[in-house]
Amino acid sequence: MAKKKGSVFYKCSACGYSQPGWLGRCPECGEWNTLEECIVDPNAAGTAVHDKDSAVKAKPVPMGKIQIQDDGRISTGNAEFDRVLGGGATKRSAVLIGGEPGIGKSTLLLQTAAGIETKGRILYVSGEESASQIKGRAVRLGLQVDSVEILCTMRLEDILDALDQINPSVVIVDSIQTVYSVQAGIVPGTVSQLKYCSNELIGWVKERDSVLFMTAHVTKDGQISGPKSLEHMVDTVISFERSGDEFRFLRAQKNRFGSVDELGIFEMDSDGLKCVADPSALFITRREGGIPAGVACVPVFEGSRVFIVEIQALTVPAKSSLNRVYSEKIDSARVSRVAAVLEKRAGMKFSDQDIYINVAGGVRLTESAIDAALAAALYSARTDLPLPEKTLVVGELSLAGEIRPVTKLRQRVKTAAELGFDRIIAPEKELGSVRAENIKALVKLLFAKGS
Repeated sequence: MAKKKGSVFYKCSACGYSQPGWLGRCPECGEWNTLEECIVDPNAAGTAVHDKDSAVKAKPVPMGKIQIQDDGRISTGNAEFDRVLGGGATKRSAVLIGGEPGIGKSTLLLQTAAGIETKGRILYVSGEESASQIKGRAVRLGLQVDSVEILCTMRLEDILDALDQINPSVVIVDSIQTVYSVQAGIVPGTVSQLKYCSNELIGWVKERDSVLFMTAHVTKDGQISGPKSLEHMVDTVISFERSGDEFRFLRAQKNRFGSVDELGIFEMDSDGLKCVADPSALFITRREGGIPAGVACVPVFEGSRVFIVEIQALTVPAKSSLNRVYSEKIDSARVSRVAAVLEKRAGMKFSDQDIYINVAGGVRLTESAIDAALAAALYSARTDLPLPEKTLVVGELSLAGEIRPVTKLRQRVKTAAELGFDRIIAPEKELGSVRAENIKALVKLLFAKGS
C-alpha cells in the first residue's frame, strides 16, 4: 500500500513566513528566492514538517541547544489594544475576546482590521452579519477597509479553503460560536463544535506567521460561553466590559506573551471606539459642594499606570438578623473582612448593618492597596462624617488593624500630587505623604476635629 503523500507548503528561509504556493519574492520580508518547499508528514504523531529531500520526522531536542527566537509582534493600530496584548499581537498566536452582545466586539475588530500594521492580507470572517452590513459599519466609522477581505460563512470547511487560498497574515472570526463543521455535527455553538472548529483554526495559524482573533459571547456571570477548554487552547483571553453607556474596559484574563495586569480604556461614540488619552482622573467625580460622607479616593495600579479611583460606601440598618454585603466591583469577602477589622479595632459596629459598596466608573478593584481607603469609606458612611477634601488614602489593612506598606508608593503619591491632591495618607512617608501606622491612627487623621 502506498503511503499517503504529505501536503506541501513553502517557507521563507529568511523570516520564516510560509504559504501554500511558491513565490519569487517573500511578501513578508521582501527577500527574493527564499521560499523553500516543505512537506507536512501525515504519518507523524504530531505535525512533523520536513524539507523536500528529507524524511526526518520531528524528534526531541535538548533544551540547551534551542535558540530563543523573536516571536515578532504586529501592532493593531490601537494603543490601548496593544497595551493589553503586551505590545501588539504575537505571530502564530490565537486571541479570544469575550463580551456581552452589543458591547463593541465587532467594532473593535473591524477597527483592528483597518488599522493593523501588516504587509500581508487580512481576512475577516463573519458568521453573524452580511458583507454589506460590515461595509456599512466601516463607512459610518470612517474606516479604510478596501484591502480587507470579507468572508461571510458559518462553515469551517469554507473558512479553511479560503485560508489556504489567500494565506492571510491576520484572521478575524466573528464569532467562533457561529462556526460549525460537518465533522462535528451541523448545529453551531455546541461544545464539540467549539472545540473542533477552534482547534482547526488555531492549528492553521500555528503553522504560519499569522494571528487569529476570535470573538465569543459571555454568560450572565461574565464567563465565556462554552467549555473552559476553549480558553486553554488559545494564547490570550481578553474580556470586554462595559462601564455605563460611554466607556469600555479591555482586560486580559490570560496572556502567554505579556502581562495580565494592563487595562485598556475606550470611549464609545458615533465614530466607534476611541482610546482614552489620559485616564488617570477618569474615575474621579468632580463636585462643587464638597465630598459627601461614605466616599474615599485611592491611587491604584492597573498594569503600568496609576488611576485615582473613588470608593463609595453606604450602610443602613439590616432588615433581618443577618447583615448582608452588596458589592460588585470589590470582592464581598474583602469588604466583610475590612468591616470586621473596623468593628474589632476601631469600635465601630457593622454587624447590624447592610453594607453597599460601589466604585465610580465601574472599574473592578482587586489589589490589597485599597484596604485603607475602603475602611475610611465604611467609617465615613457609618458615622456620616465626610473625609477632608483633596485627601487620598492608600495601604493594606491587616487583621490586627495595622496599615501595611504597598508597592510603588512613590508613583502613586506623585500621580496624586499631579492631579491636585495635597494630602496622601499612607503606611510610609513618601514625597510628603502622612504616615498612618494602624486603623486607629487613620481614623484620627481623617475624622478628628482640627485634623
